[in-house]
Amino acid sequence: MSDRDSRHKASMEKLKAHVDEKVANATEQRGLLLINTGNGKGKTTAAWGTVTRALGYGYRVGVVQFIKGLWECGERNRLEDDSNLEVAIMATGFTWDTQNREEDTRACTEVWQSAAKMLADPDVYLVVLDEITYMLKFGYLDIETVKQALENRPHEQTVVITGRNAHRELIDMADTVTEMQEVRHAFNNGIQARRGIDY
Repeated sequence: MSDRDSRHKASMEKLKAHVDEKVANATEQRGLLLINTGNGKGKTTAAWGTVTRALGYGYRVGVVQFIKGLWECGERNRLEDDSNLEVAIMATGFTWDTQNREEDTRACTEVWQSAAKMLADPDVYLVVLDEITYMLKFGYLDIETVKQALENRPHEQTVVITGRNAHRELIDMADTVTEMQEVRHAFNNGIQARRGIDY
């Protein structure tokens, strides 16, 4: 065996031992709080992937869409007939389209009631709060209300939060935070969002 092969083998054995140790130390079982944030594309797409995974195992799932609800959504179209999936949509769509803070606040408060119900239900294995970060940033929802619902949710329930500029207090609470970084985005070069790819 060459020196290079020996070094590679030793490196792989060290990596395996490290991974095995982490697996052995991961003894706690409970639901997680996951955050997909950052300026890059893919936050909601990743959340829908997790929804598909949970539904594939027969778990009950709730999705609350705070901004993109009135847009077409291929994932929702494909999965909405699954009896284990409940989707609640904020009726006003993008807040900057309506320019009506009172109406947006009312719509946000209304759809939050659906979210709060899901977050209190021990039979709901996964809850996705899609684009809720904007509701907190614009002041349509109070951070303490959201934190309390997350802290008091059932022990086995996992929550995925998506959206840019995640509130620092949510980041502090989270088990896993993934920041999507934009290196290049087709839209910035004048290319339209593509049906079946971007939505």
